[in-house]
Amino acid sequence: MATAPSRRRTTLRLGAGLAVAAVAVLLGATGASAHVHVDGEDATRGGYGVLTFRVPTESDTASTTEVSVTMPTRTPIASASVQPVAGWTATVTTARLAKPITTDDGRLTTYVARIDWKAEAGKGIRPGQFQQFLVSAGPLPDAEELAFPTLQTYSDGTRVNWNETASGGAEPEHPAPVLALAAPDDAQQASPQVSASAPAAAASADAGTATAGLVVGIGGVVLAAIAVILALVALLRGSKRSTGA
Repeated sequence: MATAPSRRRTTLRLGAGLAVAAVAVLLGATGASAHVHVDGEDATRGGYGVLTFRVPTESDTASTTEVSVTMPTRTPIASASVQPVAGWTATVTTARLAKPITTDDGRLTTYVARIDWKAEAGKGIRPGQFQQFLVSAGPLPDAEELAFPTLQTYSDGTRVNWNETASGGAEPEHPAPVLALAAPDDAQQASPQVSASAPAAAASADAGTATAGLVVGIGGVVLAAIAVILALVALLRGSKRSTGA
């Protein structure tokens, strides 16, 4: 028959196991929302759209100082212009195509190869914060989705390359931002008007998404902590009853 000390040890082990499980769930729930992400509500195949890159700083001690987005090469984009970000400078780099492509807008000989953002001194994205970088790009290719590998550089020299693709249904550690492109007809039904305020609307929508993700993450932390406490209390009570305490 188990003694009181052995029951207590068992209780502690079970409590520790519950705590570890709760932490694992929380990391899985909040990790995905912290990755570099791209949205484009008005991004349609064959058209122009505003791409919003959301870049959070995941480091606890360093700020994000540089962001470099590699544009698609197999399905090139002819032109791109960036929305100014206070405290940051942007550089759009073009390259010549090995073989020109004929599009609805004419013969395409060059494409946008990369877009780099660099923070001025003291203007980086601090720990616990994020920044949005908006790009008006097009014409967008006739493809279901586009991947934008992104290199994130921190003030301590650390670099994180968001360039991995999903395999077997599991999300990689550093997934590349992927944008789904809507067919023109679908886009017209969902959003019949696209105005000059599209960048502001995209920024507002993306900020709302980030805020919602943060609220969900905090709620998950609170609920998990309560669950662990209640489980430990129940186990300790059961242990006391079994020992006659």
